[in-house]
This record gives sequence, C-alpha cells and structure tokens, in this order.
Amino acid sequence: MSLIPTTILTGFLGSGKTTLLKRVLTEAHGQKIAVIENEFGEENIDNDILVSDTDEQIIQMSNGCICCTIREDLRVTLQLLAAKRRKGLLNFDRIVIETTGLADPGPVAQTFFMDDEIAETFLLDSILTLVDAKHAAQQLNDRQEARRQVGFADQIFISKADLVSPQELDALQHRLKHMNPRAPQKVVHFGEVALSEVFDLKGFNLNAKLDIDPDFLKEDGHDHAHGEHCDHPSHQHDHDHAHGEHCDHPSHQHDPAHGQGHHHHHDDDVKSFVFRSDKAFDPAKLEDFLGAIVNIYGPRMLRYKGVLNMRGTERKVIFQGVHQLMGSDLGPMWADGEVKTSKMVFIGIDLPKDILLQGLEQCLV
Repeated sequence: MSLIPTTILTGFLGSGKTTLLKRVLTEAHGQKIAVIENEFGEENIDNDILVSDTDEQIIQMSNGCICCTIREDLRVTLQLLAAKRRKGLLNFDRIVIETTGLADPGPVAQTFFMDDEIAETFLLDSILTLVDAKHAAQQLNDRQEARRQVGFADQIFISKADLVSPQELDALQHRLKHMNPRAPQKVVHFGEVALSEVFDLKGFNLNAKLDIDPDFLKEDGHDHAHGEHCDHPSHQHDHDHAHGEHCDHPSHQHDPAHGQGHHHHHDDDVKSFVFRSDKAFDPAKLEDFLGAIVNIYGPRMLRYKGVLNMRGTERKVIFQGVHQLMGSDLGPMWADGEVKTSKMVFIGIDLPKDILLQGLEQCLV
C-alpha cells in the first residue's frame, strides 16, 4: 500500500490557515483529506462545520474529509488514524496537520523520520507557511517563532497583500527570500489557492527527481554562492540566490519614515547560506563533519538540503535534514557532460557560516 502523503500547515495568527483549511475540508475536490488540528480554538475551524462534542476526537465531514484534534501526542493520533484506515473504519487519501499560530513545525516534521511505524505509513510531503502581509514585518521583528516558520517552509503563501503598498510587499518578499531562499513564494487571496499548489509538493522527497527546488541548481547572473553582493532591485530572484551581507535592495535602505516595513533584514536571526563546489566530497570526512555540526547546532538548524558530488559514486547524492535528523539517498546518474557541482543550502538561527563553509571545504577530496 502506498504511503499516505502528509502536509504540515503553519503560519502566523490571522494569516489565513483557517480559510485555507475550510476550503480543503468543504470543497468538492474529490480527495478525502484528514485534518489534524493542534487544538480547536477561536482561530480554528468554526464549530458549524465541526461537531466537537463527540468523545472521539474524529469527525467525518460531508465530503468524505475527516477532522480530528490532537489532545495528546501527534504520533498516537497518526497511529490511530492509520489503524482505523486499515480496518476500513475511515477512508482518507492524505493528511493535513495544522500547527498552532506560534508552534515550531520542527518536532512535527521530525515525528515522520524518527518513528518507524509512522515512517512506514506516512510520507511527509511538505511544510507550508502562511504569512500575513499586513502584520508580517512586526511579527517577524518580534517573534522568533514567526521567523522559524519561514525558515522551515517548502512553500510560502503571502495573504492580505492587498492591504499593503507594493513597496511594502516587495520589502517583505525580499526579507523572506533572505531567510529562506529555497521556498517559492506565492501571493494569494484569502483561501483562493489551487489545491495543486498545496499538495504533492515533494518538499521532503529525498529521491525525487533533481529539481528538488525548481531552480536549485540553476546558475544565473544573480547567483552568489557565498553571498558576496546583491543589488538586484526586485524580489524576483532565482530561488537559489543566497543573499549576502551587502545587499543593495531598496528595502535595506533604512528609512525611519517608513517604520517597520523597511526593517533591516540582516538583523534577522534566521538566515540562509549556500555552499557550492565542483570538487568531489570525501564521504567519510563529510559524514564526520556533518555529524559533528548537527550534534552541536542541530536545534538551531531548521532545514538543510543538498545535491552532492561524492567520490566513489556516479550518481548524485541527495541529502536533507530537519534539526538533528539528517538523511541521504542516491539520486539519478550525473548526465554526460554535466558539471558535477555539489550544492547545499542551510537555513538556521545564527548558524556559524564561516565554520560551516570552511569545514565543508576541508571535506572535499
């Protein structure tokens, strides 16, 4: 039986998670979806759709979707859903887990890697983060949880963009890109996002074909592996542009008159950087180094991902991790004439970029 794809939905309070979930739960899209909510509160799905006075925290919807609460540990809830599905008591095709407004999605994602029983039943598809354009600057300034949610994302949806000026939206998109260059950003109107943009994004598929991110290995004029300089005036960067410390985007010109919308981004503790090399890695050295780094900095490492050229194999090695959990897999063969470039992106909180980049250099053959 194929694995059940699972999506983690996260985002600030008021960013539109409930609207998106409502659509997922009530629209006639022909998919049977089980939604796991961290808690039923005012923010969450209205009780007119849900009957929450049942002893059992699982509610079947009219269109075949299911909704349930986590009253306890996520793992137990997932195991319960899987058991009911096996016995034919419930029928669903996929799961959406909504985290609370300020939750850290990391432990939720880790559940899918750590627990064998869960890993044999469910496939973590992606983490979606909703960002409220109107309040984002303030939330990102004030709350590390909000910055973490951006760092974890495989896909970012920006809602309420019509409530801010084009300049403010541009500044926000640029800021998000600094924090997480590998998550595509999409400006959405409340709840009006095609389900094809929500599901089956394969953000966690290690052995997916190599456009893990559509532009992951794309080279272009604005692509600075070690972030020397960025002066591109718009937010339409290649996803892979690892923004450096000296970025001349207008949103960085600190203008007190504009207040928080022009917050200087490099104050953000969630940042990303990219390592790239055309030399092959020594597998043993790389494994030792990454193991040591993850041991020390794991809690501050949100997402990291890479396509590696390893000595001793003709295939690409694809690797990724969340916090302390890291995995790798053999990908496709390097094509004839293809430059064997290793490329890694790290997203984390105050990670020591120099130690990481120098350490990785020393793992090359």
